Amino acid sequence: MRPYKGVSSRLITEACPLCFSVQTAFFHQDEQREFLRCRQCALVFVPSRSHLSKAEEKSYYELHQNSPFDSGYRNFLERLSRPLLLQLKQASWGLDFGSGPGPTLSLMLEEAGHKVELYDPFYASNQNVFARQYDFITCSEVVEHLQAPGRELRRLWTLLKPGGVLAIMTKRVIDQTAFSRWHYKNDPTHIVFFSEHTFNWLGELWQVKPTYCGADVVFFNKCS
Repeated sequence: MRPYKGVSSRLITEACPLCFSVQTAFFHQDEQREFLRCRQCALVFVPSRSHLSKAEEKSYYELHQNSPFDSGYRNFLERLSRPLLLQLKQASWGLDFGSGPGPTLSLMLEEAGHKVELYDPFYASNQNVFARQYDFITCSEVVEHLQAPGRELRRLWTLLKPGGVLAIMTKRVIDQTAFSRWHYKNDPTHIVFFSEHTFNWLGELWQVKPTYCGADVVFFNKCS
């Protein structure tokens, strides 16, 4: 894939946390943080010097009020669960990576007859989940929080069985102008931002074609 060219010519020394290229450049600056973009995979990311500490990050998550009893939250998660359920075989086994303080997506999938393991670095830090393989892995509003998305996504891909699916929900970067007005970038725990170009780069890496389901859901189906 040719390097992405729609970025500033000013090069930054911090490597991309997804593809590890050092060809990164200034993308945007607001009152709180600077944002860089990778010339190779087009990931937009916050330099590590502006990341929250783990304690600060968890304190921010504690402000969230997500609950499995919240019908609005369930409706939101259906943007991922509905297309996923259409392709899962009966009684599939999955992993909800980044399940959060109030796991809800996993319950919705279990209600449909599937088995779901949970992992979250703050709320369900069970390393045993990485010792087996899965029919599906979900990452709902998770990847934008990852300090090391390259390492984590590669690990998740290896945990998928042949024929399995990695289902990701995250809002996508459109362009520099839209990014400057984007509320999504203002969350201090959001430190990496994906675009279709970035997901297509991942698809080439894994030799699969991503499937886009609406504006914020993408599936990667592992070849059998």
